[in-house]
Amino acid sequence: MSSGPCGACKYLRRKCVKGCIFAPYFDTEQGFAHFAAVHKVFGASNASKLLLSIPANKRLETVITLCYEALARVRDPVYGSVAHIFTLQQQVVTLQAELAYVQARLSTLQSASTEVAASYSNILSVSMDPLFDTTVLHHVLDQQLDNCDLHSVARDFDSRH
Repeated sequence: MSSGPCGACKYLRRKCVKGCIFAPYFDTEQGFAHFAAVHKVFGASNASKLLLSIPANKRLETVITLCYEALARVRDPVYGSVAHIFTLQQQVVTLQAELAYVQARLSTLQSASTEVAASYSNILSVSMDPLFDTTVLHHVLDQQLDNCDLHSVARDFDSRH
């Protein structure tokens, strides 16, 4: 090989021969670190046997999976990639709960705004009556604005008229 040994052969300190099973998948740069993890977790012989038993068109996916699992096992020897999967599942559960809360809150706010709009619609229709005394409306609105409770404004007004 003109560019030197592949990462696997470099790690194993052997000559990289033509047709090396690892050469297409473990380049000289990153391949060294990835193969080191694969070798530590699975062993070079087992990785070689596995790759030889798989059709050539599926080997790249196999090497990616081997590297991912091996690197995960090096980081977390007990759980490996399962720890990452568990973390992602917990995030999904948390985000689903958060989404349910936001949807419920949005529904509540939409219902409340519909009720308030309907009440103010009643207030406006009554206030258009030429015989309507606006001082009562101003008094109720001033009182409720001091308390910042829009639902009470509509309720109090409706109860007085």
